[in-house]
Amino acid sequence: MRDLMGMMGKVKEMQEKMAGLQEEVEKLEIEGTSGGGLVTVRLNGKGHMLGLSVDPSLVKEDEAEILEDLIVAAHNDAKGKVEAAVQAKTQELTAGLPIPPGMKLPF
Repeated sequence: MRDLMGMMGKVKEMQEKMAGLQEEVEKLEIEGTSGGGLVTVRLNGKGHMLGLSVDPSLVKEDEAEILEDLIVAAHNDAKGKVEAAVQAKTQELTAGLPIPPGMKLPF
């Protein structure tokens, strides 16, 4: 019985550490570049695009901001659709399995 209580304490501690790690990851901001720095994308830890920069030499100067906004919106739309598709497939695969509510798969 003592081992079970110790194990439960460790599980709770691990859950708290994982929650802290998830918060830390969500706050991340990472930049990616392509074309030798002509295009720069900023994502957060969840993969959501926060910003985009396209070198004006690639587009008409007065249309660059519109293009950037459209690319951000398209990226986020596609990412949302991917997440929904993965969730639907996961639910299909796990139908009937005794998985606790709120457990996210795949890990």
